[in-house]
Amino acid sequence: MGLSQLTSAESDGVFHKFLCGFHRMDSVARAVEDVLSAALPQGCITVGVYEAAKSLNVDPDNVVLCLLATDEEDVQDVALQIHFTLIQAFCCENDINILRVNNMQRLAEILGGMKPGGEPMDLHCVLVTNPQSSTWKDPALSKLNRFCRDSRVLDQWVPVINLPER
Repeated sequence: MGLSQLTSAESDGVFHKFLCGFHRMDSVARAVEDVLSAALPQGCITVGVYEAAKSLNVDPDNVVLCLLATDEEDVQDVALQIHFTLIQAFCCENDINILRVNNMQRLAEILGGMKPGGEPMDLHCVLVTNPQSSTWKDPALSKLNRFCRDSRVLDQWVPVINLPER
């Protein structure tokens, strides 16, 4: 059945679900930004595919979120996709929430984009960890955890989030 075959009430319901889904994705993107902005000054961010793999190997229980970030040109990078597959498998096995994030430029803006000395960061994988002193209680992180859990129920194990331009 196409949209043209729906009654007015049914098409209103479909449109409402679409708008709610769109609003929810925007809300989740804002939550990603909030979590990263809160974690950065606490030193709870690990960036880079290799650095993330080392951190996951040493202390996976301390990782609260894994972001895998790409831009259009990265889709063709077979080595990067293999790394992503391995990281995703490890995170799933260790109950670590994962999100795919589009718009690496925005991610770089949030995280500062440069290592000390001016070298660009590898933002393809970003881990958020608990602060050393305590377990992190953050409403934005709770929202992301809920979103990831709800996505898994719908068989979307690695949902894709589009970070909006600012």
